[in-house]
Amino acid sequence: MAGMAPADASGGERAAADAPWVVSLGDSYISGEGGRWAGNSNKAGDGWSHTDRAHDPVTGRSDPQRVYGASFDNGCNRSDVSEVQSVTLDVRRLNLACSGATAAAVRLLENGGVPFKGEPSQAGQLQEAATGQPVRAVVVSIGGNDLGFSDIIASCVTRFLKPVGGSPCAPSAAEQVKKRLPDVWQAAVNALADVKTALGRAGHPVGSYRLVLQSYPSPLPDAPRMRYTGEKYNRFTDGGCPFFDRDLTWAHDELVPQMSAVLAKAAQDGGAEFLDLSRSFEGREVCSTTTRQADLVHPPTGETSEWMRFVTTGVSQGQRQESLHPNSFGQQALGTCLTLQLQRPADDNRCTNTAGKGPADMRLEPLA
Repeated sequence: MAGMAPADASGGERAAADAPWVVSLGDSYISGEGGRWAGNSNKAGDGWSHTDRAHDPVTGRSDPQRVYGASFDNGCNRSDVSEVQSVTLDVRRLNLACSGATAAAVRLLENGGVPFKGEPSQAGQLQEAATGQPVRAVVVSIGGNDLGFSDIIASCVTRFLKPVGGSPCAPSAAEQVKKRLPDVWQAAVNALADVKTALGRAGHPVGSYRLVLQSYPSPLPDAPRMRYTGEKYNRFTDGGCPFFDRDLTWAHDELVPQMSAVLAKAAQDGGAEFLDLSRSFEGREVCSTTTRQADLVHPPTGETSEWMRFVTTGVSQGQRQESLHPNSFGQQALGTCLTLQLQRPADDNRCTNTAGKGPADMRLEPLA
């Protein structure tokens, strides 16, 4: 099957053959995009100061398939530490998500679903994989591409890098977001409906499995927590965070919470649990004052490094599409969040990190 990943790809013990499946569907934030990187660094030696997990120290070369496997060929970029692969439960893991996917890539073909990057409908793949197999949970990340998040962020970057007369994107972007959010809600509700239909056809009635819709962690800090003071070009060349102060604060304080609220409503209306990840990377965002880049003296760690990939052109370090996606530390943290969610009775929860601790020290609390 196109989306199948090894059940033991997370590096843990192989689950029993009759263990239930936990399946991930949706877009790049759950497919594992960015998982090639362990923190960020601008020091090129030794695989960018040991942040490039695709780097072979023996040959001195990097091969992204070491992390993304065959999914690198079509750009789905399902990493070996994607959220579902980082779950620490006695389950088999199946990652059907694909970088760049909209809700249409999840939906059943008869309901307007479309093949994406050469792969069938994700709900269709789920139906096939789940038939005759026990399923513990299906977790869905969708909506960011329906909103046009990457295009919005790209516009903000372009405005910051404009040689003369650049201005914040927030005023115009906020209006775009306001107009698009109702469609994001509808897209998420429709996707959840098709997931339940696919599972029902596979012999899994509602109530026999957990269905979780999650939101997105903020990739950027607000302006007061920006490591590079002043709206200078070193935010791009050194930090990989080329944004005006106003745009940083808008994205952190308004855009991410608005998206999370819409997805929470979609989960409620679509009969799913909601996992709020909007503040799960607080203090671990790109260019946050409480993180640092790795170098040959300071290796990357989950306690000190950024958990989000910085903005890159894709010329020297990896791919541009990896920008502002959870790196390996971030994906392991999200795996911990999902583990905690599934260890508790079904409910809506918020996952946050513990200051100064690594990805294993996430916390879950009821969503008020």
